[in-house]
Amino acid sequence: MARSNRREAGRRRLAMRLPQMRKLIMETRDPWQLELFEAYQMAIEARDAVRRHRFNSNLVREYDETCSEIERHVIRAMREPSYAQRTS
Repeated sequence: MARSNRREAGRRRLAMRLPQMRKLIMETRDPWQLELFEAYQMAIEARDAVRRHRFNSNLVREYDETCSEIERHVIRAMREPSYAQRTS
């Protein structure tokens, strides 16, 4: 999947996962937040591949934790625009 497609797929997934932030997620153009969207999509894809092939359940759990961590970063970045500048 191309980079821009991953960003948009991640954006849509996060918008569904975080309905309270949907409008902000769909409107953002911040490069750092777009990177988070892409990272989220990549983590989801990796988790789903591991699940499909019935690999180690600990690895699935790790990817789930990564997805949750990215969700927390997105929430914070949406609520505090200066957050992205502090973490870059």
